[in-house]
Amino acid sequence: MPEPTPLADMDRTPAPVGSAAHVVIVGAGFAGLAAAQMLGKSKVRVTIVDRRNYHLFVPLLYQVATAALSPADIAAPIRRVLAAYPNIDTVLGEVTGVDQGTRRVLLADGGYLPYDRLILATGSMYDYFGHDDWAAHAPGLKTIDNARTIRARLLKAFEQAEIEADPVRRDALLTTVVIGGGPTGVEMAGTIAELARYTLANDFRRIDPRWAKVILVEAGPRLLANFPGDLPAYATATLAGMGVELRLNTRVENIEAGVVTAGGQRIAAATIVWGAGIRAQPSAAWLGAETDRLGRIKVKPDLTVPGAAGVYALGDVAGLDQDGAALPALAQVAKQQGQHLGRSLRRLRRGKPLKDRPFRYRSRGDTAIIGRSSAVFVMGPLRLKKTLAWMMWALVHVYLLIGFDKRASVAGQWAWRYLTQERGARLIDM
Repeated sequence: MPEPTPLADMDRTPAPVGSAAHVVIVGAGFAGLAAAQMLGKSKVRVTIVDRRNYHLFVPLLYQVATAALSPADIAAPIRRVLAAYPNIDTVLGEVTGVDQGTRRVLLADGGYLPYDRLILATGSMYDYFGHDDWAAHAPGLKTIDNARTIRARLLKAFEQAEIEADPVRRDALLTTVVIGGGPTGVEMAGTIAELARYTLANDFRRIDPRWAKVILVEAGPRLLANFPGDLPAYATATLAGMGVELRLNTRVENIEAGVVTAGGQRIAAATIVWGAGIRAQPSAAWLGAETDRLGRIKVKPDLTVPGAAGVYALGDVAGLDQDGAALPALAQVAKQQGQHLGRSLRRLRRGKPLKDRPFRYRSRGDTAIIGRSSAVFVMGPLRLKKTLAWMMWALVHVYLLIGFDKRASVAGQWAWRYLTQERGARLIDM
């Protein structure tokens, strides 16, 4: 019987096909997946590697956290998404480094992936501004585990409040603090307020869920600071009308189990959600590349990494200025970059240099939902709010989902929730 091949120090790619160049993509988020799909059915050999076996629609994670959707509604297996492309191979693994001398991507299990071209699309993580210990008490929304943790804490707090005799402790259980006044914070605060005041309103006997307090803390002077005109003021007034307590110009000084200290005041809260800032995953260290203040790899207009031959960076891990401002960490930016680079690399042949093709981002609209029939939407000079903006928000997010089944499922659940105020994913599973 032959000896088994050792796992360590093995090439994880399939056997070469002819003289096709090999592109390795690290990360199956919006950027990595878009690049892979654009290279599908080409003569370029592609391997995409991710530590998870699914593509996650991160912009809708807050709906998992607030029991509106289940994780399966916004996640799709990478292998299934790319199954139609025979030139693409998928590897489940964790990347630990890049050896530029031998052009190898190093894996945690001791294996490696040789490459001719390398695309880093590793995404971002929440930035706790030097207080990483806060993450255990105030999770952000970057993973399914994050969303499930928040959902469990939120729903469990109502269950515990139902049997709590001490009014002070009960008030703390019914208090949620959301930190950060950007789109994530605004969406979370509004959705939690609706959950308490409508979905759970008739489900308890000893408490009234409408007693719940939602506090939104923002260090700056206004919400949705990157939105123009009167849209931030509209968001502020709408949240206030929903009963959300707004604390602007208020900095968080400390977070511990069940307590947030902000603006010199201690706030007892059973559920704390972080949405105050992000930074790039530390992929730059693999290359020794120059980064910006958010840890993003500074790339050239064609998305190449200076000083790293054959390496590109995309999405939240790439720092690129356009018209004097840094491109935002948005799904549509990442997807457009992936498509742009994929089109360029389709022409790749071993030994034949590529033409520099600068990337140009074209906004398809920036949007944030506030509550039922309330949202803001901006695209160029177009500025919408209220119901029309809410409809545009829904269309944009359904469009960006992977697969017709996900789009149909999510659209159907939103329609049902709009009519009934019901949420079908109210499970405490942690």
